[in-house]
Amino acid sequence: MSIKNKALDKETSDKISFMAYIVPAFAETYKMNVQDAFFYLKKYGAWDFLNKHWWALHTDSTFWAVRSLYNVCYQNGGLK
Repeated sequence: MSIKNKALDKETSDKISFMAYIVPAFAETYKMNVQDAFFYLKKYGAWDFLNKHWWALHTDSTFWAVRSLYNVCYQNGGLK
């Protein structure tokens, strides 16, 4: 079976959609471009946090989801 023929399950699709939404929201909030925001989240542990807890974060408002990512970064040495 090729990758083209394999459809994503709904949870994976929802996760990708949320992550594609929240990273630009984080970037906009903290006046970064999206690529810098992604690398910032990776560097300070928020990307792993997002991967693990996306389901809970997506039920929150955008403000609180972004704030949670900020808090993880801050706790791991991020200063932005």
